[in-house]
Amino acid sequence: MYWVLLGVGIVATAVFLFLRVKYGGIAALYAKAVASLCFIATAVAATNENHAFLKFGSLMTFGLICGLLGDVWLDLKWIYLQDKDSYLYSGFIFFLLGHVCFVTAVLTTSDFTTKTILISAGAAFVIALIALGMEKPLKMHYGKFKWIVFLYSFMLAWTMTSAMVTAYTSGFQKMWVVMSIGGILFFLSDLVLSGMYFGEGKNTKGNIILNHTLYYAAQFTMAATILCAQ
Repeated sequence: MYWVLLGVGIVATAVFLFLRVKYGGIAALYAKAVASLCFIATAVAATNENHAFLKFGSLMTFGLICGLLGDVWLDLKWIYLQDKDSYLYSGFIFFLLGHVCFVTAVLTTSDFTTKTILISAGAAFVIALIALGMEKPLKMHYGKFKWIVFLYSFMLAWTMTSAMVTAYTSGFQKMWVVMSIGGILFFLSDLVLSGMYFGEGKNTKGNIILNHTLYYAAQFTMAATILCAQ
């Protein structure tokens, strides 16, 4: 069932990208919701197949659900321009909560120590500081969103660094390697997205395709982590 749902999800993502680039609007929003439901469905199927890791699977699945909700809010930003700031804040918050779930899944499943927590969190903090520091060199303007950009960047980076540190300390156990790849894809996706939201002239069709390709690859990879858990 997992592989069937993954195949459906890939097709749904392709359909969404076509509608998003060609037409936009409500039709693309619905298609995006369907594609996002697919990565949640793969997570549920993976948890069902690997029910020994029910807690880990539940946390990862809830993180993906937060991603779906964040997707909806961010797309509404482009449709209801008069309320775009509220929708952008909502999108940030739900995606941030999703990364809280991912990090919690790592910390409660792996053999993390105080030292490895500090290393991964410290690395994430430095990455978040760099994200703010690169605002002017990259010709972006965070404005009133600066605080939420920093907070989100920290949690986004912590998902990546916690998985990478765990992969290293576990002798590159498969589940943590897969999650590290998902975290890197997520990071790259949001790197593109930050330019589209806060830069000038970067909301192009090419960046839209690149951003969403990286994003859906990240979410499906996160769901695959559950199947690889051992």
